[in-house]
Formats: sequence, structure tokens, C-alpha cells
Amino acid sequence: MGRRILNDALRTIVNAERRGKATANLQPISTVMTSFLKIMKSRGYIIDFQVFDPHRVGKITVELQGRINDCRAIMYREDIKAKDIEQYRLRTLPTHQWGYVVITTPNGVLDHEEAIRQNVGGQVLGYFH
Repeated sequence: MGRRILNDALRTIVNAERRGKATANLQPISTVMTSFLKIMKSRGYIIDFQVFDPHRVGKITVELQGRINDCRAIMYREDIKAKDIEQYRLRTLPTHQWGYVVITTPNGVLDHEEAIRQNVGGQVLGYFH
């Protein structure tokens, strides 16, 4: 999966949030993007998302909640060990109270809290707050 596709989708979400829109349409899609959106939904940053026609180019409609300040995909591959996740989070996110770093691990795509709980490292996909 190209990280540019994920980054374009996340920037579309941020732009729609800043304009005060209720939904954002993302195209093209990937399974990593849906995993990223599942984490955002479970943490309460988006209301819901619908995937249309996943076997072709596809489209995702995201219902926004108005809570996202910024979300980005890391364009370069950065490996991170389980013990270094907290230090990376402190360096990347603007505050200690909120925000999540999303990591792809051997156990699947996880946020930083779940990765620390499972004591597993991986590659950083991006972050949102």
C-alpha cells in the first residue's frame, strides 16, 4: 500500500473537519486505510465510516465528529521497538493528554497504547490528535 494514498485520505479528513463538513469522501481505498479508520472510530475521533465497492477502486464515506485537529501518515518507513514507543509518542504528539500514534505490527494495525500493552513493535503508519 502506498503511504501517499493514506496521507491523501487523512489530509482530506482534516480539510473537511476544518471546513465544518459532516462527511468526507475518500478514494482510492486500501485495507490499511480501513484499519486506521477503525482505530479512529474506536477512540471516538470519527462517528462511523462506510466502505463502498471494496473490490475495485472503491470509496469510503467518513462521518466526522469535529474532534480531529490533525492527522498525518508518516511517509518514510520508521521501525520502532516496543520500549521506544512512548518516547516517540512524546516527540510526535503536541500534548500528553490526547492523540494516538498508529503502528503496523505483526499483531495487526494497533495504536500506541495497545502496542505497549502487547509489548510489540513495528512500523509507524501515522498519528492523529
